[in-house]
Amino acid sequence: MSATPNVFIVGAGLAGLACARRLTNAGLACTVLEASDGIGGRARTDRVEGFQLDRGFQVFPAGYPEARKTLNYPALELRPFHAGALIRHAGRFHVMSDPFRRPQDVPQMVFSPIGTIADKLRMLRMRRDSLRQHLRAVMKDPTRPTRDVLQAYEFSDAMVMHFFRPFLSGVFLETELSTPCWIFELVWAAFCRGVTALPRDGIGAIAQQLAATLPPGTIRVNHAVQQVQGASVVLKSGESLSADVLVLATDDATAGRLRGEHRSSTPARGSVTLYFDAPAAPQRGPWLMVNGENDGVVRTVCVLSEAAPSYAPPGRALISVTAIEQAGTDGDISHAVRQHLHSWFGSQVNEWRHLRTDRIPRALPPLDVLSIGNRTTSPRLAAGLYLCGDYRESGTLDGALLSGRKVAEAILADYGSP
Repeated sequence: MSATPNVFIVGAGLAGLACARRLTNAGLACTVLEASDGIGGRARTDRVEGFQLDRGFQVFPAGYPEARKTLNYPALELRPFHAGALIRHAGRFHVMSDPFRRPQDVPQMVFSPIGTIADKLRMLRMRRDSLRQHLRAVMKDPTRPTRDVLQAYEFSDAMVMHFFRPFLSGVFLETELSTPCWIFELVWAAFCRGVTALPRDGIGAIAQQLAATLPPGTIRVNHAVQQVQGASVVLKSGESLSADVLVLATDDATAGRLRGEHRSSTPARGSVTLYFDAPAAPQRGPWLMVNGENDGVVRTVCVLSEAAPSYAPPGRALISVTAIEQAGTDGDISHAVRQHLHSWFGSQVNEWRHLRTDRIPRALPPLDVLSIGNRTTSPRLAAGLYLCGDYRESGTLDGALLSGRKVAEAILADYGSP
C-alpha cells in the first residue's frame, strides 16, 4: 500500500511506546492514546516526600536482549544490586551469589546451609546452559514448568525450598513454579548476563527515555478508549477517532474488553509492595533479601536507597517490602510486616514510617496467555488491527519492548515506510 496510514496506538506502556518509537524512526507518524495521566503503564515512578516510589517493587535486569538493543543504558545511569541475594534461613542471612561476579562470596556459599556443594555446582551448569540457550534443549519441551527444570538438574529439596521457590516466587509472582521453562531461561540468562539494577530516576525513566524521541503531541494522556470499532476507536468522552491502523498496546484483559470479547477473565499475577521511610538502612549494601523460611507475610526486603541513593532524601533510607497477597487494610498488612521483620532487624523497625502500599492486581499477565506460539504468530488480528503487549511475548519488561517492535515492523511491512 502506498498511502501513508493514520496510526493510533492504544496504551502508553512500554509496548506502545516501543511501537511508536520504531514507527516514528521509520518516518511513520502515529498517535498514542493513554487512559491515565502519565506514561509507562506499570513502569511508572512517583515522587512522594522526596522519595522515588516505583509502582510496585521492580528491578531492571540489564541482561535482557531486547532492552540492550533498544535502550540507552548510560543515559539511564543504572545503579546495580549485588549479583545475588541474602537468604533468610534459620534465624540469619546466608549469601547466595554469582561466583563469577562475586568470587569473594564463594567461601560463605560453600559452607552455607542453603543447599549442598553439589547444588552450587549444579547452579553453574544451569547458568552455562541458560546463557547458551541450551536449557530448553535439556528439557525438550519449552512449555514444561520451572519446577521440572529444577528437578531435571537434580537440585536438592533444601535448595528448592529455601532458595529457588522463595526467590522465583518473587520474580514470577506465583508460588508453584509453574512458569514455562522458556521464560525461566530468558529471565535466568538475563540475571547471569548483566547487572540487575535501578535507573537513577526510577523504573519510570525507561518509559520517559522511549517517549523522549517521539515528536511533540504524539502522546495524548487522559484519553481513555471505551470501544473499538474496526480500526477506529470511541473515547469515554464520546469522541470518535478514525484510524487506518489501530494497535492495542494494553494488557490482555483490556484488549479483549475493547474488542467486545466476553470471555471469563483468568486471574493475573498480583503483587503487594509496602514502602517505608527509615532513619538508617537495616542492612548495608545493595542486596535483595529473600525470606527462605517460607513463613509469615514477607516475601522480600530491599533497601532501595542502598542501590540507588537517589531513591531517598539525604540521611534517609527507602525500604521496599513485598508481601504475600492477603485480605485486610493497608494498616493491617503494615502491622503484620513490622511484626515479621522485628525478628529480622530488631526494634529499629518501630522507627520506620509507612509511606505507601501498592496493590497491583495485574502486575504480570496470567500464565495461560503466555503461549510460546505468540512469538511466531502474526500480531495482526485483522486488517488494520494489531496487538502488542508483554503477554504477547514473555510477560516481562523485555517482552513488552520486543512485542512493540514486532508490531511496528509488521505495520511497516504491510503498509511500507513513507
